[in-house]
Amino acid sequence: MILGIDEVGRGPWAGPLVVGAVVLGGATIEGLTDSKKLSKKKRDALDILIREQASGYGLGWVHADELDAIGLADALRVATIRAVEQVKTKYTEIIIDGTINFLKETAKGQFVTTLPKADLLIPSVSAASIIAKVARDDYMALQDDVHPGYGFTNHVGYGTAAHRLAIEKLGVTPLHRLSFAPLAKYKPAIASAVKTTKQIGDEAETTATTYLVTAGHDILQRNWKTKFCEIDIISLKDQTFYFTEVKYRKDSLRGTGLDAVTKKKQQQMSFAAEFYISKQGLKDVGMRLAVIAVSGTPPSVESYLELA
Repeated sequence: MILGIDEVGRGPWAGPLVVGAVVLGGATIEGLTDSKKLSKKKRDALDILIREQASGYGLGWVHADELDAIGLADALRVATIRAVEQVKTKYTEIIIDGTINFLKETAKGQFVTTLPKADLLIPSVSAASIIAKVARDDYMALQDDVHPGYGFTNHVGYGTAAHRLAIEKLGVTPLHRLSFAPLAKYKPAIASAVKTTKQIGDEAETTATTYLVTAGHDILQRNWKTKFCEIDIISLKDQTFYFTEVKYRKDSLRGTGLDAVTKKKQQQMSFAAEFYISKQGLKDVGMRLAVIAVSGTPPSVESYLELA
């Protein structure tokens, strides 16, 4: 009953830092190793098996704005704590890949063993590496729709030549870590930039998407539209389709985002969900409507509500 912990995304110029935490328990999954040594196809297949068979798992996320504010060292600590808090199953030992005990200042710190290359040696740490890598890569792939032209699917935020050229041409996005030396020169421009309504909406939807991914959802579509209806986010969790409306408010002076979901809006959401299921040729599937209220600058999730 080992809780294995590993991080992904320490070095990229853009995107979140993600820490995985896994207790395999009695599960024996063939092929577990350092996620970087696996093909994408193999990682994706193992990710499904880990989520299905592990006794418990969690993912801790720290996004670029928070990382810039607290620094990389504290971001690693915070992401690790967030991942561990999601693991509800019992375990007797904690192994963290590397040499630093990121739980040292918590009650669990005394049970930690740090081990370099643990993702090659300890199956639960390998599993943690894999689910963190797949979750982060999937998230970065979604960013191509939000921020076209950067090629996030290909380089997932690392400082490749193609990424560098895209930044020189298009500038930086909210995904970029301006505390990293190669991007520090963009801080003044970002500080003085006025965001459009679309940019603010995109950031809110990205925040909501991250919330769902962290909660174990597989994102199927963002901004699915027809001439009859539209849905902000379509996701799948535990064989149930979720149709989520994202509502952003700069502040709560005129009510929260949930206040905007009227009976009429719920009817529109229900129609859109049923239309999507029909278009996909699906029958007898689980369906849930949900709303995520997002507020603030930068945007953060205020509340999540399932409607049906």
